[in-house]
Amino acid sequence: MTARRAITLLLPTRTPGILATSYHYFRHVRQVSAVTAGFYCIVYLAALGLLRLESPAWQTVLRNEQTLFPHLTKRPLRVADPLRYLLQAMWLLLVRQEQSEAESAPSTWRYQWRQFSGRYLRRAQSTYLRALTQLPKRIKSRAVTRRSAIYFRRMRPGQRRILFGFLISSTLALAILCVTEPFNWTGQFLFVVLLWSIAMMVRRIPGRFSTLMLIVLSVTVSCRYLWWRYTSTLNWDNGLDLVCGLILLAAETYSWIVLVIGYIQTIWPLNRQPAALPADTSQWPTVDLFIPTYSEDLNVVRPTVFAAMGLDWPKDKLRIYILDDGKRPAFRAFAEEVGVNYLVRTDNRHAKAGNLNHALGQTRGELIAIFDCDHIPTRSFLQLTVGEFLQDPKLALVQTPHHFFSPDPFERNLGHFGAKPNENTLFYGLIQNGNDTWNAAFFCGSCAVLRRTAVESIGGFAVQTVTEDAHTSLRLHRKGWNSAYIRIPQAAGLATESLSAHVGQRIRWARGMVQIFRLENPLLGKGLSFFQRLCYLNAMMHFLSGLPRIIFLTAPLAFLLLHAYILYAPTLAILLYVLPHMIHVGLTNSHTQGRYRYTFWGEMYETVLSWYIARPTLVALFFPHRGKFNVTAKGGLVEHDYFDWAISRPYIVLAFMNFIGLVFGIWRLWTGPSDEIGTVLVSLSWVLYNLIIIGGAVGVAAEVRQVRRAHRVPTHLPASIRLPDGHRYPCVLHDYAEGGAGIVLPQSGLVNQDMSVTLFLRRGQREFAFSGKVLRIQDQAVGIRFDDMDVPTRLNFVQCTFARADSWLTWRNSFKRDRPLRSLNNLLEMGFRGYRRLAEYAPFPLRGPLRAAISLLLWLLTFCPRTVVIPSSLPSRPPQ
Repeated sequence: MTARRAITLLLPTRTPGILATSYHYFRHVRQVSAVTAGFYCIVYLAALGLLRLESPAWQTVLRNEQTLFPHLTKRPLRVADPLRYLLQAMWLLLVRQEQSEAESAPSTWRYQWRQFSGRYLRRAQSTYLRALTQLPKRIKSRAVTRRSAIYFRRMRPGQRRILFGFLISSTLALAILCVTEPFNWTGQFLFVVLLWSIAMMVRRIPGRFSTLMLIVLSVTVSCRYLWWRYTSTLNWDNGLDLVCGLILLAAETYSWIVLVIGYIQTIWPLNRQPAALPADTSQWPTVDLFIPTYSEDLNVVRPTVFAAMGLDWPKDKLRIYILDDGKRPAFRAFAEEVGVNYLVRTDNRHAKAGNLNHALGQTRGELIAIFDCDHIPTRSFLQLTVGEFLQDPKLALVQTPHHFFSPDPFERNLGHFGAKPNENTLFYGLIQNGNDTWNAAFFCGSCAVLRRTAVESIGGFAVQTVTEDAHTSLRLHRKGWNSAYIRIPQAAGLATESLSAHVGQRIRWARGMVQIFRLENPLLGKGLSFFQRLCYLNAMMHFLSGLPRIIFLTAPLAFLLLHAYILYAPTLAILLYVLPHMIHVGLTNSHTQGRYRYTFWGEMYETVLSWYIARPTLVALFFPHRGKFNVTAKGGLVEHDYFDWAISRPYIVLAFMNFIGLVFGIWRLWTGPSDEIGTVLVSLSWVLYNLIIIGGAVGVAAEVRQVRRAHRVPTHLPASIRLPDGHRYPCVLHDYAEGGAGIVLPQSGLVNQDMSVTLFLRRGQREFAFSGKVLRIQDQAVGIRFDDMDVPTRLNFVQCTFARADSWLTWRNSFKRDRPLRSLNNLLEMGFRGYRRLAEYAPFPLRGPLRAAISLLLWLLTFCPRTVVIPSSLPSRPPQ
């Protein structure tokens, strides 16, 4: 009776006989082979004899099998599924799952305890946050505070300096004590727990107090870690240990310097708002707009020129110049056709900087706006930037972000374009904003406005290095000129199409910044404030990260392969010092950079570039005059999927080395002495992390097909469409490109394939018509390919779409806030995907073993349990 009742609960069919019914279910309903069905029948019969399947608890599980075991019920059964069911069941019992409504029945002790503890926890947290919010007001209202303020105002300047000196020296003494005081392991553990608890309490407090507190905690823990590294982890009695340990320590010291300067650089972002222009346009200055070009296609330059012609600025005060270093007749003819100026020079000395300097001598505008030939400005660009120059006569530069409407190689090859911040977002979203606080915003070569007299006062644009933009801004700051940064995207351009082009661009940046460091070191000479020196120093040191990153990727191999102790300390001490340092750095960076770069992604970016920027930066460090300017290719195509073996060779070598270290580490676990097990486990963890990072770098080298010259830009704008019969319907502009658009109609069936239609778009109070044909239809979504446009029509289309004032304002709002654990999961997926792509493109002798290894890893991952959402109708604990 028990068995038959269980079968009716579990099986959809009711064939007589337990064995026949079970076999029929597993063979036909769950679609497994005959051997597997027989195996499951035996397992099921054993379960019938051992388990009370008629109990309420088992009935609940059987009825909700798909909810509790989602990764097992949506596919045919497999031989190892009993173990997967067991692991999932243990996961459901031991780990708290997400709940859709109430967690369980109100009568259970677990539900009541969570309600009780949660209520008091929320009350305590609310009281704590309210007390912190009211703390400044309470301190200010105290009588002792008022008397202290009166006494401070009455103090003489010399007395104030003495007081400040005492406070600073006391703070430094306390900091030095926290950093250098030796603790035993229990004391270090309590110290770490105390600082971690404070960080967890303050990280959710709104405002800048939490940022300042997290930075203080992170610097304290990191300084203590570095002090411990210098004083307690070097083996001076063994030459190999000492050399390997000093190499790693040098890389860690470099990272610590960059970390601390980065905290100072971004501790208080300015968030500057645009300054208003006078109502009288006669007071607006004249502007010369430069569009330098060398080898780019005319199709890339044309939209930039059209958008520049539509800038909201008095026409008699705006002059547009195409600076053609390629001396191409087609560009001259285009400039004459649309009515803009065209400048060439006799030679190409000093590349882009020479081109700009030549144009500087041929023009007379008060201000100079510069756009790379692929950067399309919005119509409001000058109105948002020029007002600053009228308010500050010493302002030399206003820089705006570089925004890209096409995916870079990371976004395209990893498939997260528009879903995660790209590599540039951190610099233009946070770092430049922080630089602006210290009057150290950099000139980035495009999307900027400069004062002519300021540029002429330093002899024109700098030509001594291949990064003329940053070098020019450094000289402007040395001369006492000011800079400003407005973090509102006012132009958009094309990102690099391939990883090789991307790496080439970064090599030029890295070489140029190191050249500036050697030729015009910001730490030396006059004219810069202390914080300006730090901002420039951090920008230059960032590009020296290639060699330290390679050291971090190979450091654990020193112990696993050579048995060299790079950290000569007990395993427990390593965990008590290394983990807090890493956790606090990650927590602070996630809090300050979470909107602009996700946790762990910076590691992957640096890994991709490390090998290629290490040599150029070292050469530039010793021979700063070597190297030449290279133009970044834009507007190209990737005709088919392929794996860039040339660019990925260093990553494959690093992956192979770390894999060998992994094998040696497992061997040491079995054969090595017992007192080294902890050190081996730490080294293996490090190697596994390196393999994940390198896997992501390998995945970027697998180029994804990209055959669109005109990239589509997603949007949501009102529009209308007219059919051949004259009927006109409202629609929504869903996306657009230079040669077409995607719209969403109010209902399906209004248009047919290849139908001639007219799309109407608005710009201000005016409406413009663009004729084309229906290219594709998918329910209400319709793709339109425009007919060949003449110059006026193309100009109107660019100004209705790319050049709209609000085109790029909401682009970054779609990014979710960083969650470190979710970012770690994404990193694991990226690393695995990279090795999978390597196996797909590997040559014949290696393809089989790599695919077999990937298949084995995939099979092992199928045993991982899943977190499930338990509906309110399914209690986590059955009623008693």
